[in-house]
Amino acid sequence: MVNGLSGERMLIGLAIGIAVLIFLVLKTKIQAFLALIISTVVVGVIGGMPLTNITIEVDGVEKTFGIVNSITSGFGGTLGSIGIIIGFGVMMGQIFEVTGAAKRMAHTFLKLFGKKREEEALALTGFLVSIPIFCDSGFVVLAPIAKAISKATKKSVIGLGTALAAGLVITHSLVPPTPGPLGVCGIFGVDVGKFILLTLVLALPMAIACIAYSRLYLSKKYYRIPNEEGEIVEMPYQEPNYEAAFSMDMTGVPGALESFMPLIIPIILILINTVATAMGKTEGFMNVLVFLGQPIVAVGLGLIVAILTLGRSLDRHEALTEMEKGMASAGIIMLVTGGGGALGQIIKDSDLDIHARTCKTAIPIIILPLLIATAMRFIQGSGTVAMTTAASITAPIIAASGVSPILGAVACCVGSLFFGYFNDSYFWVVNRTLGVSEAKDQLRIWSVTSTVAWAVGVVEVLILNIFM
Repeated sequence: MVNGLSGERMLIGLAIGIAVLIFLVLKTKIQAFLALIISTVVVGVIGGMPLTNITIEVDGVEKTFGIVNSITSGFGGTLGSIGIIIGFGVMMGQIFEVTGAAKRMAHTFLKLFGKKREEEALALTGFLVSIPIFCDSGFVVLAPIAKAISKATKKSVIGLGTALAAGLVITHSLVPPTPGPLGVCGIFGVDVGKFILLTLVLALPMAIACIAYSRLYLSKKYYRIPNEEGEIVEMPYQEPNYEAAFSMDMTGVPGALESFMPLIIPIILILINTVATAMGKTEGFMNVLVFLGQPIVAVGLGLIVAILTLGRSLDRHEALTEMEKGMASAGIIMLVTGGGGALGQIIKDSDLDIHARTCKTAIPIIILPLLIATAMRFIQGSGTVAMTTAASITAPIIAASGVSPILGAVACCVGSLFFGYFNDSYFWVVNRTLGVSEAKDQLRIWSVTSTVAWAVGVVEVLILNIFM
């Protein structure tokens, strides 16, 4: 143990650091990344971490301790594992958005599901599109499709739009290579391929529950249809007209195969890598597939495929400009994720007794990341900040408790779905796009929908905790 450190002191430091973090994010103009770094310093100083780096021998190995060392090693260690993937993913998402590939995906699922299954088609479109694309951008791109379906079939645009929004936000909050979940994977040190497999399965019941809520309640409670001018207006309820001709202008939109390929290739390669590694089959040609299935290589290949196929419709300057626009949007995600890694590292470097003390409580340890992510989500609105903060605080505790790290990572992501409301940008994107202006209606339409997904996820985490 480093001189000056104790379990009690670090617990006090952690509690004060979290309080400072919440205050800075909620009540000041300080950005979340800077707030994370300040809170990390507060935890270290109060907890008794050395102000300057010192080197001591621990179990025969020399280790360096110090507040600045913990910040830099935590930041670099976290981004070292996922920073490149975040960069590749946002560039691919920007290409999907600007070339119309996302629109093609929606059209494909509409034809696949057929009439009377519009909610499922839109939700599944959002479910897949939001894996590489931020849900805010995805909703803006796909919302005109929901409006067109509503106008043609006389189904409420509120129910259709909410199903789409739910599909988008669920995978945005759970499934890598979306930056938030990817950052959580890096902080917990879990295998990205296994995490994708698990979260895809867990996300489906959440989407089904949200579809049911939007179809059975919202579509009838808020019956609104776009008029000829495109304005969304309230009308007396009428049964949908499935015989109405529905056509979508797909001029200049890429085909289904090239639209889906950049997304499907990395997912398949990552899954092959995960399965082959688990079975111990990593020789010969399988060794090549395992290499190609490394998340950095797989997502990079998906980006190259997107550039070579979807990018054919863009000139060189336009393609580079759009990809750089995507990279700019990734900057804050990388900083917040790295800041979360710094906070987690200073907890790891301080005193492992803190973990043992926490593990002795009567409350199941998996509740801790759920509670922290849920509270942070409600307090400051950003799901990414909520999940990375919860992961930073609880990853060392989860590791010491013997609970599966992958389950802890899932709990952080699930908690970030809780009750999106006025401090959440996506809340405003969804409600404004759907023409909802009354606060009570906004809460019923989106805040409750996101909470439905959260509630299903909490049940899934608790069930998994029993078996894992």
